[in-house]
Amino acid sequence: METISGPVIAGLDIGSTKVATVVARRAPEGLEILGVGVCPTEGMRKGAVVNVDATVSSIRQSVADAEKMTGVSIESVFVGVSGPLIKSFNSHAAISVRNEREVTEADVARVLELAKAVELPNDREILHVLTQEFIVDDMGGIKDPLGITGIRLDARVHVVTDDVPGTRNLVRCVEKAELTVEDLALSPLVSANAVLTPEEREVGVVLLDVGGGTVEMAVFYDGALRHTFVLPLGGGNITADVAIGLKVPWADAEALKKASGSAMIQKVRRDELVELPGVGGRHPRPIRRQYLSEIIEPRAEEIFTLLRKEILRSGFEEMLGAGVVLTGGGSLLDGLPELGERVFQLPVRRGSPIGIGGLVELVGSPTFASGVGLTLYGSSLAESGIERGGAQEEGGLLQRFKRMLTDLF
Repeated sequence: METISGPVIAGLDIGSTKVATVVARRAPEGLEILGVGVCPTEGMRKGAVVNVDATVSSIRQSVADAEKMTGVSIESVFVGVSGPLIKSFNSHAAISVRNEREVTEADVARVLELAKAVELPNDREILHVLTQEFIVDDMGGIKDPLGITGIRLDARVHVVTDDVPGTRNLVRCVEKAELTVEDLALSPLVSANAVLTPEEREVGVVLLDVGGGTVEMAVFYDGALRHTFVLPLGGGNITADVAIGLKVPWADAEALKKASGSAMIQKVRRDELVELPGVGGRHPRPIRRQYLSEIIEPRAEEIFTLLRKEILRSGFEEMLGAGVVLTGGGSLLDGLPELGERVFQLPVRRGSPIGIGGLVELVGSPTFASGVGLTLYGSSLAESGIERGGAQEEGGLLQRFKRMLTDLF
């Protein structure tokens, strides 16, 4: 097998219901998808490790499947971080420009350091610091202030923090699977990088990454991240309602939801029937498909209503020209975009990975948004010559800031 080094990148998406490994190669014309590996998992719940052995086993199987498909030996991965313990907030800092002259790289580094110098509890650490805008004197909306003459330089940033024990557990599972963690990235941010267009981020858009245990929200406006939120409900809650309502095992309920479920009762014909699996050797029996939707729609509507309240709380409801983009495996539920348009009163579409080459058909589903996003993230870092823990001197640190904070998301 070929050793994974140089232009080959692996993204590891460890979700509540599955582990997905996406392998890609940096090519002259862009990122080329080489293969994927997917394995169900019972070791995670709402972005947190609840069973180390089960999580490690799923990671190993997912990576092994990806290696078998690609013929590449995977030794290091970029890992997505998610869950309700992710917290974020906006921060602001200002400095005097040295000698009242042109803004230099040293000035940008100083103001960004100051913007992220916030007091955090011992159990939290900064995962990302993402610039929203720079202000030179009274001129705002600046993406790159280098070379602009002024007296004062302000930076407005969005700071994302993660839970230290939770992240440590996740990293430990990856390392127990005999892999090196290249870097960590917030899952909804890398998903956004994979499925949103620059125009959508410019005019305003809400990304909703619908997973098994959570729905992760990222609000973009004027090309920058403005708000993030994680709702501790997801597709698994809908499946649980189906299991209880129809008195079937969880696995049967999940299969039935995927094959025949709809989040909009209005989309289902009154005479349509679906087959309910028999339990304990009993024969399968038919039920009305509308009855299945009558269980699914209220829970899906509840989830969207809670998310709409968060959009209102963010203060960006009037700035969402591109509406809502649904991604993640949970977004594949039939009728979900139509229900979303009714609840959010905004245009809604499903988002699949874009801007990639190679075996695109393998990852052409919202299910792989985070995995593909992680490979795009790794490719961007490699392209700018940034390595995790590598550049500790001021210049290298600034380059990491400039790439991660300004261009990537």
